[in-house]
Formats: sequence, C-alpha cells, structure tokens
Amino acid sequence: MAQRHLFRTSDPAQILPLKTSDTRPPLTTRIPKRCFRLLVFLLLSFSALVWLYRRSPPGIEPFEDEDDAAEHTLPPLYEAYHDYERHLPQHNLSLPFPEGRDAKFFWVPNHVTASGWGNVMQELLLNALLAHETNRAFVFDNYTWARDGPEYAEYNGRLIPARIPLSAIISGPIVGSAFGPGDPTPRAVHREYFHQVCPNPTILDSNEVVGGDLRYDNNVPASRIFDMWVEKLNSINDPCVEIQLSSPQLFEIWLFGAPRILSIWPRLSQSPILREFSWSPLVLGAFARNAHLFGPKTQSFRFLPSYMQPSSPKPTPTELHNVEPILPAAKVDPITGLLVLHIRRGDFADHCSHLANWSSDWNGFNKFATLPDKFRPPYDGGGGQTTEANTKYYFKRCFPTVEQIVERVREVLADQKRLYGGAKELRRVYVMTNGEAAWLDELKEALMWIKPWDSVTSSRDLRLSWEAKPVAQAMDMLVGQRAQVFIGNGFSSLTSNIVLFRMLRELPPGDTRFW
Repeated sequence: MAQRHLFRTSDPAQILPLKTSDTRPPLTTRIPKRCFRLLVFLLLSFSALVWLYRRSPPGIEPFEDEDDAAEHTLPPLYEAYHDYERHLPQHNLSLPFPEGRDAKFFWVPNHVTASGWGNVMQELLLNALLAHETNRAFVFDNYTWARDGPEYAEYNGRLIPARIPLSAIISGPIVGSAFGPGDPTPRAVHREYFHQVCPNPTILDSNEVVGGDLRYDNNVPASRIFDMWVEKLNSINDPCVEIQLSSPQLFEIWLFGAPRILSIWPRLSQSPILREFSWSPLVLGAFARNAHLFGPKTQSFRFLPSYMQPSSPKPTPTELHNVEPILPAAKVDPITGLLVLHIRRGDFADHCSHLANWSSDWNGFNKFATLPDKFRPPYDGGGGQTTEANTKYYFKRCFPTVEQIVERVREVLADQKRLYGGAKELRRVYVMTNGEAAWLDELKEALMWIKPWDSVTSSRDLRLSWEAKPVAQAMDMLVGQRAQVFIGNGFSSLTSNIVLFRMLRELPPGDTRFW
C-alpha cells in the first residue's frame, strides 16, 4: 500500500474535497414566527440534554469526546500539540541564565525510528539523562516512524501518524518542564528552536567517541560508555552540539538487551529525568476514562487533577498541553487487587523464533538481581540456529499458550499466598495485549476457571478517543506501573520500562514477575 501524501492548508474547507451535499443554495424562504419559536425551543432543549449527558454519563469519564474516533477516517496528526511545542516559553533568547543566550544544547537526530514505543522510550531516557548530566538543554523530537515524507506511514496494512509529538505521550523534563530549584540545567527545547539558534553546531560522529569494540562487548558496562559521553560533551565549549545523523545511536539495542545496562540504574533512578517523568494529560485522561476497568475509583484517581475526575468539564487547552509532570513516576502508587498481564501476540511469534535462534537474553532492565524470576540463555544454540527443545523453551517465556499463561498465573497466585497469606488478594485481571478478539475470549474463559475474578478485561475493552488510540501503548504502561502484581515479557522493552517504574517505586520484588 503506497503512503498517502496529504497537504496541510490554512483553509479547513480545502483539507478534503467537498461532497455535492456539502454545497447547498442559501435559504431564502421566510420562516413563520411560530415555527421559528418552536425551532429555538427544540434547539435549546436538545442542547440541555446533551449538556446533562456530557456531565454525568454512567461509568465513563467525559475527559474526551465519546466515540469521536468514528468521526474521522484518518489518524490524528496532533497539530495543536506540535504548535504548543514550537511555542514553549523557554524558546526565548532573552531569558536569564542558564537559559536564553547562556543555554547549551544537545541534539541527537540519529535517535531510533520505525520502532515501538518501548524501544524508543528506553533510548529517550538515556539521551535525556546524558543532556542533564552535562547541563545541556535536551533537544527533543517527535516519536518518529518516518523522519521525512508524508504525514502518514503504513504499519501492518493500516495508516499511522508518521510523527507524533512527544507531548501527546509524555510530560516532564524530557519535553520541557522545569528542573528543581538549584538545578543549573536549562529546560528541554524543540528541535526547530535548536536549528534556529544553532545554525552551525559542533557535529560529533558517535563512532569516534565510542568504538564498536566497546559498544558490542557485553563485558563493558553501560556506565562506562555513558561516562565517555559525559567526558566528551564536557570538553566542548560550543553551546551547540549535535550528533551526526548517519552515525550509530549512542545507546543501542545491544546495550539494552544485556544485563550491563543495569550499571546505569544508580544514576538514572536518582535523576529528575526518571523521577519527574509523567505521562501526558492525553494519556492520563485515557486512563481516567477507563479507570472502572482497573479498580476502585478512589484509588484509580489518586493524584490526578480535578479536571480528570468524574463529571468534570473538559480540560482547557493549557491543561491539555501542560508539560509539567502531573503524576511523577516516583509517586505512582499501585491499585489494590489488580493483576496485569503483558502478553504479546501476532508477529511477535517471529521475533521469539529469532531470539531463540540467536540465544538472546532478556532485556537488561528485566534482570534486576532482586527480582525472583530469572532467565539463562541456552548454550547449545545461537549463530542463527537452535534446537527444537530450545525453541519451546523460548516460546514458553516469550509467546506462551493459553494453557501456559493459566499455569503461570496459578503459580504467581500461590507465591502471593505464601508471601502475604490472604492480606493482598488479587481480584481483577487486565491483559495488555495485541491479541485477536477470538483468542482473548478463549484466554478470558480459561482465566475464569482459576478463580471467580471480579473482572477480566484487556486492551480491547478500552474506550479511547481519536487522539488517544495511537498512544494507547503508553496508557497500557501506566496500568502496568499501577498493578499490584505485574507479569511481563522478559524479552520486551515495553515490559522493561514498566519494570523501571516499579523498581523506582521500590515495590516488593515478588510483585513483579515474568512468563
């Protein structure tokens, strides 16, 4: 399917061609007074009914328009978010130190693209951490599927936004909120502002800073590579530093896919980059709208602002585009009784086969020593091929069947009983998944044989607005953060990011598990 070229225009009437029915002759016939009064009465009555409905729909939080996705034939382009990012208050050369003309910048244009949010986010955290460690303003970009070209890209036969502004997904220091008192780091800025104020930056080839012999060596800790970059950036007087687009990424999948990434945790866990990380108002609003799926509302809405509470008016533009951390990661508390399962389906089967053939390990952030579940890659495989027994071993941990999922949930429930007795009973199940509806029905039925859960729901049960749908993975991650018990996929970067947040909150290690 060819990518579509859609051209933006300042005239809304030119976005899509008019239908014949959209062009009507002017109404010249005179309306009688009695009919006119009746028409006004009917319009006022209808408006009042709509207002009442919007204020208190049963069980649904009116943070976003009901079923507004049905009104659109194409995914959102988030123009208002892009515009807000371009006009952040720190985009001002007249500001005092450490911003304005005194600001120093760090721009990483070779960041990962055409990847899932889990992979993008883990790299984003370390790039922003590096900027903060060197007191440079982090230059942020979009969540990018395609850097250039049409506004839409194709994925699995459907159109998706080619570039989603980060502020539609996250808030906090990475997208421009202020650091705490006494922190000499300037606020993050948009890449367009960087290009405006830094027309001739110092450009670094990442290969010349960290060579392949270190990047691919699993015996070299991530902290050493990170320190090499800190030393290099601190040695440069030019306030404008950019990484060469064609050079390797600073922090690659080879680093995140091995336990050596854990050496960066002491630094990352104490940084405002992670501690003040928050999901965007759009994502938090989607969570609020679906809070009844996860647990009691008194817990689900804890720490959320008033405009996300039931029966509240829609947020103002300022509230919707707020980059300040509304719900910082360091304050996210678990929802009592909630068990969250992260189960990948679809094309992940091919990925699991690839992992087996190369004897791959779990994602590094899934290998904290305090977590009870371990994984050791088999030694009799690798190099692109493996045994049937090894493939089965991988699939049980990477792509479990319904029977294996049920068996694992039973094991975790037994462990919970040994740890807490009956004090922390799990009562609800939420399944983070891309599984098909028929498969999910089979899974839900099988899970109900374990015990009479209060509810078993999944990603397919979410009610999402038009703009929330493309960022639904972020909302799922928030649910995983807030699970009393989480069972994730050790090979998944999305799982590992959830694990990061749970470790930051110092949740009991026995409450974070894997297949």
